[in-house]
Amino acid sequence: MARIFGVGIAAVDIINVTDGYPAEDQEVRALRQSIRRGGNATNTLVVLSQLGHQCCWLGTLADDVNSQVIIEDLKHYDVDMSYCQRIAGSTTPVSYITLNRQNGSRTIIHYRDLPELSAESVLNVPLTAAHWIHLEGRNAMQSRQIMDNIRNQSPGIPISVEIEKPRDNLELLCGGADTYLFSKAFALTQGFDSAPALLQYYRRRIPGALLVCTWGDTGAFALENARLLHAPAPPVRTIVDTIGAGDTFNAGFIHARLNHSDVQTALLKACSLAAQKITREGFNGLQGD
Repeated sequence: MARIFGVGIAAVDIINVTDGYPAEDQEVRALRQSIRRGGNATNTLVVLSQLGHQCCWLGTLADDVNSQVIIEDLKHYDVDMSYCQRIAGSTTPVSYITLNRQNGSRTIIHYRDLPELSAESVLNVPLTAAHWIHLEGRNAMQSRQIMDNIRNQSPGIPISVEIEKPRDNLELLCGGADTYLFSKAFALTQGFDSAPALLQYYRRRIPGALLVCTWGDTGAFALENARLLHAPAPPVRTIVDTIGAGDTFNAGFIHARLNHSDVQTALLKACSLAAQKITREGFNGLQGD
């Protein structure tokens, strides 16, 4: 069992399942609705906790009633919240998600005004006790300071960063981590039409790091030094819920690497776990190997 810290946000997801995506200005009836905790970093930690790891979330929590959804869910999965920063008079971030039953796609409208975690707020957190630290690629200036503090205190701890979508100052994160986990959505917004193209571009900017990019039903790619690796996505008969599939992939990859899998094997295992996830709603019951 490894001790893993995850840095990022938590939100409340309000999910409406529909029979097809509605057109603009159309009124449709939801087949069902669920309310659950969301947020990339906490999704990844919940999966890692089920895989047998001791997980700790570093983030900010509002003090409104919606924050109880987050607290109760993370307690259920034994994710430690001891070092979270509680923000008085604040509002929990909410994601309004339309989940298309026909193909499992999800469309998200996210509202957030909760302040991000600051580097100063984690100065007294015992990060050197971690076996792995995973960060969302957001709040770049503060995240880079956190990474630099870790490097100064304990340079041997593996650090991974998820780059899911374009954000301000992401270039500050280059060189601060050992592993970078890119999404297809991010690649497309940057003008790349394939994972290898994105990975080769970032190889010039981040020499020496392990670069990984997921590409939907094509699977996942990695660039280990100059060697390009690929793992196909396992076939899935019925797609139920794609919410958090990328976060699950990240958890599977971290889990495999902590268990000393080589990069090719880690890609295969992470793709397999992500395939498990999209056949069910939520994250409960996911099993790695």
